[in-house]
Amino acid sequence: MQDPNPLPWGALDRYQAHFIVRKQVDQGIINYVARTKLTTKGHFSSKKIIKVEWDGSGSLARRLNEDTVLNEMIAKQSISDATIYVEPTDNAIRIRNKWKNHLEFGITKELFEIYDRIAGHIKKV
Repeated sequence: MQDPNPLPWGALDRYQAHFIVRKQVDQGIINYVARTKLTTKGHFSSKKIIKVEWDGSGSLARRLNEDTVLNEMIAKQSISDATIYVEPTDNAIRIRNKWKNHLEFGITKELFEIYDRIAGHIKKV
């Protein structure tokens, strides 16, 4: 018997917005690696973010942890949007979140303000 709903083959509809901050990083690449560590309460769809911390061993993670306004802004987002990664690439630093399908994909004004604030911290490190 053949499956009436076969799994799709090939490229899946998964998207990810990358915000690129141009910055030359010759040494100390580890200073620019950070990701959010979320403390949550509740289960499944009722899960809420209580606290946001930045995990990383460099000066950027320390600087982001000190920005309480930024962390309060992130705590108001969904779990998916609040999971943020900062990582160096060739001649730039990338800010991104989790993969999303075509229905979920989009950047809100609040999320753009969060990324812009993170970019400001990257420029200062």
